Amino acid sequence: MFKTRVTELFGIEYPIISGPMGYLSGAELVSAVSNAGGLGILVSVTIPSIEELREEIKRTRSLTDKPFAVNITLLPTVQPVDYEAYFNAAIEEGVDIIETSGRSPEPYMKLLKDAGVKTMHRATRIRDIKTAERLGVDAVTIVGFEAAGHPGMEDVTSLVRLPIAVDAMKVPVIAAGGIADARGFVAALALGAEGVLMGTRFMACKECDVHPKIREWLMQLQETDTMLIQRSIKNTVRVASTDYTRNILAMEERGATLEDLLPLIRGRKGANAYTTGDIDNAAVSVGQVVGLIHDTLSAKEIIDSIISEAELIIRHLHDIATCR
Repeated sequence: MFKTRVTELFGIEYPIISGPMGYLSGAELVSAVSNAGGLGILVSVTIPSIEELREEIKRTRSLTDKPFAVNITLLPTVQPVDYEAYFNAAIEEGVDIIETSGRSPEPYMKLLKDAGVKTMHRATRIRDIKTAERLGVDAVTIVGFEAAGHPGMEDVTSLVRLPIAVDAMKVPVIAAGGIADARGFVAALALGAEGVLMGTRFMACKECDVHPKIREWLMQLQETDTMLIQRSIKNTVRVASTDYTRNILAMEERGATLEDLLPLIRGRKGANAYTTGDIDNAAVSVGQVVGLIHDTLSAKEIIDSIISEAELIIRHLHDIATCR
């Protein structure tokens, strides 16, 4: 059951993918998701060097013999980044699924195609996934407004954005944003998605390398406890609403510049929070689905429960449709 073009393309059992979360999507989480039948995506943007990326890929492979992917986020940076070196490192280490995000993957598509890599691109705008399809990616992920991380500037929810994306594309579409359980999974499939990508749900799982205090805190958050910051610098991020993040928003409303904001939004502060549990001095990114998360499960328990409950939901819908 739940065989889609996504499961066939990536050679996975279930069309469930763990989103690459900065500082968190390392070998343990990625391998746990893949071992459970999904597709784990290893984050590279917060790995400091090419050699460390190679080592993390090797460590992931030592923990799973199942398919996994590497994400390479193509973001503008103050210092030049040799993204081609990241792609080459992943390819040379035998990774055959690569996800891109942040900007168009056009400069690297020939490299990826020549290497026989399966590609997917994640974006928040329909025009960007259409461009990615034209460039030859094998699948796309469309991100809704509810998502953690960078949900874009257009404020369109998954319920609306996903069917529009499906209608626009020929390649498989993966849904991201607003999904944490079987109900969201089935809804995404009903809207035409052939897979789902979840971040916040896996952030709370046992294999995620996050301080126990963060997990406990996540369980207390409601769907209304997130907010958007960095919109003023056209880099919108959804984060948990805290005194720290409310101060950042207040600074933006007063006209703060990027230079003013940088000391508060640098990624390293988030990394420290994940390690120490200090949520009072960092912007911690979570999606609105945090309001649906009330337990700490293993990656396998999360995926198994989604699949088993989804089957029950579909049977129930069938009974409704046949008036039984």
